[in-house]
Amino acid sequence: MADETTQNQLGDERAVRRARRQALIDAGINPYPIKNTIDWKVAQVDETFGSLENGEFDPEGRTITVGGRVRAFRRHGKLAFIDCEDATGTIQLFCKVDEMDEASWALLDSIDMGDIVQATGTATRTKRGQLSIMAHNLVLLSKAVRPLPEKFHGLSDREVRYRQRYVDLIMNPESKQVFINRSKIVSTIRRFMESQGYLEVETPILQETLGGANARPFTTHFNALDQDCYLRIATELHLKRCIVGGLDRVFEIGRQFRNEGMDLTHNPEFTSMEAYCAYSDLDGMKQLSEDLFRACAAAVGKGDKIEYQGTEIDFSSPWRSASIAEIASDCVGETLDLDTPVEHLRELCEKYEIEWEESWGAGRLLFELYDELGEASIVNPTFVCDYPVEVSPLAKRKDDDPRLTDRFELIIAGHEYANAFSELNDPVDQEGRFAAQVEAKAAGDEEAMEYDADYIRALEYGMPPAGGIGYGIDRMIMLFCDQASIRDVLLFPHMRPENA
Repeated sequence: MADETTQNQLGDERAVRRARRQALIDAGINPYPIKNTIDWKVAQVDETFGSLENGEFDPEGRTITVGGRVRAFRRHGKLAFIDCEDATGTIQLFCKVDEMDEASWALLDSIDMGDIVQATGTATRTKRGQLSIMAHNLVLLSKAVRPLPEKFHGLSDREVRYRQRYVDLIMNPESKQVFINRSKIVSTIRRFMESQGYLEVETPILQETLGGANARPFTTHFNALDQDCYLRIATELHLKRCIVGGLDRVFEIGRQFRNEGMDLTHNPEFTSMEAYCAYSDLDGMKQLSEDLFRACAAAVGKGDKIEYQGTEIDFSSPWRSASIAEIASDCVGETLDLDTPVEHLRELCEKYEIEWEESWGAGRLLFELYDELGEASIVNPTFVCDYPVEVSPLAKRKDDDPRLTDRFELIIAGHEYANAFSELNDPVDQEGRFAAQVEAKAAGDEEAMEYDADYIRALEYGMPPAGGIGYGIDRMIMLFCDQASIRDVLLFPHMRPENA
């Protein structure tokens, strides 16, 4: 009943506002004019005139024009006060009947909360100490025919906030700040990578071969070539083609698409940054990560210690490195490694209610124990290393134990933020691993990669030793903006249909 009442009130208010819009048009006033003459931002007004004394006007008598959304509107006889908000702040428009032209004063009868207006006047500080614009002229730039949410309750329903992000940004300054900080962090990442000598490149989003990660893809059809394609799940294989071609340091910030579930840290469309450096290795990627994360923290005014969801995280160097066997051992209270009998690893999986398959060897079973038990136990930045080759089809084998790969995942506060390899550059080894992926796909693994013959051909021309890494940008934003859900750092997260 309450929802029905609210909808009726909304309908009545919209009808009133539409009538005002039409009345303006009938009077020859365009409520959506093409031109405006705004030449000052609110922040500029604050900076330039902040020193005015109570009751004082701009001594130079400058005429300035500001504009923005009406956030408050109060009338008292021959006086009116409008709080006008732009992207930089809020300024009071001080309206007096004997200071405004007749048309502007009459326009006040048609102004509603949420309208976008332009005001021309002189800067002053009222006798009560409020920095204001004494308005001489007022122009309506956009008539809002739908009212904003009620002032004191704002917009708190999370689903409505995600679905109507435009209203969320208007009503919740803290939400807007997250996206301002997101822009700062992405810009910092780009500048930082360029300062390290990396070249930004762009690789295809439509791809004919699935590769670069283990994930279910989105599929589409390219009509011109009558060709089925995938939306990319990773940029890795094309970026490494650039390394073969002699571009020694490359990176790409871009969208990836994985046809998988949604939860607090996953969205089917997400942003990553992948980077590859010739003649580097895993140690180089570790140093890159430490320096990059501290630069991102500084971009939003944070230091070596930050708080994320009530937990303090220490970014001080050096960051810990630990193998998955070491972390899994800590979790189960006994020493585990690749030589632990498969039967015992299966028993441990059963004990901790972890699903396993008959075809899995010690490496995959050990990985599952780490993945299910160990990852969530990590708080401070940790490079988790020494992944079994079964779960690392693109990483180079370790010299001292070819059952393991030279790979790390960066784990912070129980979540993965980066995945790095000493890149596999042996075409024969890579060919064998692609073949194993094809077999896995044929056996029903929908996330397995396909055989990329052109990539093998590229490796056959010779790729220098290289370090490579991929970062989850959205998760980095969550971390540095202290947001628990990936939806809170995506302007327009994917949603179910509104009528579902």
